[in-house]
Amino acid sequence: MRAAVLTRFGAPLTVREVPDPQAGGGEVVVEILAACVPPYADEVFGGARRYPLEPPVIPGPGGVGRVVRVGPDATGLSAGDLVWCDPTVRARDDALTPDIALQGWASRGEGGAALARHLHDGSFAELMRVPTENAYPLPASAGQDPARWSALGVYVIAYGGLLAGGLQAGETLLVSGATGNLGSSAVALALAMGAGRVVAPGRDRTVLDLLTDRFGARVRPVPLTGDEAADQEAMRAAAEGPIDMVIDLLPPAAPASVTRTAAMTVREYGRVILMGGVGMLGGADLAFPYPWLMRNSVTVRGQWMYPRTANPGIVRLIASGALDLAGERVRAFGLDQVNEAVAHAAVDTGPFRRTVLVPRQG
Repeated sequence: MRAAVLTRFGAPLTVREVPDPQAGGGEVVVEILAACVPPYADEVFGGARRYPLEPPVIPGPGGVGRVVRVGPDATGLSAGDLVWCDPTVRARDDALTPDIALQGWASRGEGGAALARHLHDGSFAELMRVPTENAYPLPASAGQDPARWSALGVYVIAYGGLLAGGLQAGETLLVSGATGNLGSSAVALALAMGAGRVVAPGRDRTVLDLLTDRFGARVRPVPLTGDEAADQEAMRAAAEGPIDMVIDLLPPAAPASVTRTAAMTVREYGRVILMGGVGMLGGADLAFPYPWLMRNSVTVRGQWMYPRTANPGIVRLIASGALDLAGERVRAFGLDQVNEAVAHAAVDTGPFRRTVLVPRQG
């Protein structure tokens, strides 16, 4: 098969012939039809994000494809099935605190690194080997536009955060980082899940206008000024009532103070979910006042990725039309254009804009 290979950090990806993956017990081989290229992929491949990938490696965090071969213990999947390949791989020998790796992308700790060495390669290839439990069936309609459906790899991350915070219909959610690629997806998803209001702070007024134009009065935009007290007051005023939950999806370059400003708008007994990259590249620590946390009974929770149950959940939301992908702006690239795709993803980072690799295109 042909694949895009990261030979070393800082070098362009190389498209070349590599051996076809083989499915062992508990694994399937999938033909990749479409894989989203994250906006920060250039930072990963350039080494700026210091991800624990071990070159040479075929990168790529999941994708939409068709099953080609199944292992001897598969009972539900068959060749030809259309599936979402979830990159979040969990160790099978520790049910309480399983090690995790993002296949073809990242890992956590020594156990996660061991998983990543076994399931080393990702979705920027014609074929991908994945654990059987990580191949989730998709409706037949997804086969008509797999590039658009590959955006579920973005939405499922935000979905994991909203599930972790227990978002309920009618509640008010504040999305810290709402004008970003992932944050804007959280806005759309929260509304699809029945949020009463979504407070959307951000500095980019054009994006704030886009969100309100697309979703209407349930989105409450808040232009940020950088004045912590003034911004907090503006967020609370926009909510027109208590803010039940805050989810932070800011990138690593954002200062911790912006996260704190948003988080401290939450009501008594409110929930704060931390999913962004703040602090991953250094900078000041995120600090909350102890008395504020204690006296207001605020729950602060970190959430990396999402539980397995999020995958069928996000598929149902899209298939039902509750989460509409019609507004996604997709730019597709063939495998030979992979470096062009990575460069395009880095600059075309706006809301609902997806750069997608289509390995067999052309």
